[in-house]
Amino acid sequence: MALATPDLSGHTAFITGTTRGIGKRIALALAEAGCNVVSTGKTVDDSDSDLDGTIHETAAECEERGVDAHAIQLNLRDEEQVEAAAAEAIDVFGEVDIVINNASAIQMASVEELPANRFDLLTDVNIRGTYLTCRAFIPHLKEIGGGQILTNAPPVKMDRAPGEAAYAWSKMGMTFVTLSLASELRGTGISANSFWPVTAIDTRATRYFGMGTEDDWRSPVIVADTVLELLDRDEEFTGNAVYDEDVLREAGVTDFERYNCTEGDPTPLSAQLFDPDYERP
Repeated sequence: MALATPDLSGHTAFITGTTRGIGKRIALALAEAGCNVVSTGKTVDDSDSDLDGTIHETAAECEERGVDAHAIQLNLRDEEQVEAAAAEAIDVFGEVDIVINNASAIQMASVEELPANRFDLLTDVNIRGTYLTCRAFIPHLKEIGGGQILTNAPPVKMDRAPGEAAYAWSKMGMTFVTLSLASELRGTGISANSFWPVTAIDTRATRYFGMGTEDDWRSPVIVADTVLELLDRDEEFTGNAVYDEDVLREAGVTDFERYNCTEGDPTPLSAQLFDPDYERP
């Protein structure tokens, strides 16, 4: 059974990290569902980069799908930039009722090998960036009577992460902020949940850090479909940290082959990274 696409006409989403990979796929999926998109990230010119993609290209591709889009250059480590970006998005669209914390930095290394400034980067972009983005939109979401906050981060179930302590700490911190917000905002019409893929997703970071092979990966489409399903739920669904497969199974998806990069069932690398005891249903 295929996932039914919700009608997001009349909604506007502010998404961090839309230049490429998972963030771009989420932006395009929401646009295909009728949602206006605020495309944010650091890259506005890729002419001198080995990586393709800019926030403006993503915005343009969203508009090709029939919605309005707006690109804002954003450094999540800069509090003033985050607040200004939120204000600009609200000024352009009037209302922004979906906030998706997708952007994050990644660095896999042991404590001995990872310098303090890289630890600070992971903490600042991932945890602090999520905190700042949510905080910038909360007054607006309360004013318009509700909205949804989604964060690309895992369930908090591990007690150690050899070789990846700083990254794991920062990703779990994103979830902790999100779930704490869910409790703080209960009754306001604002929901807050986090989502995470069971398997590693085929992105530049996955390839760069050697997280398995193509046999272990899935397309970013599975994460985008998970976001669509979560956005189709009402405000009572809040305070959850969920895996993509679990969400999609609940929505009636039984065939996951179309998400795989190769034939066969991928190893649940991403879930195991944060939950060594994870077993597929």
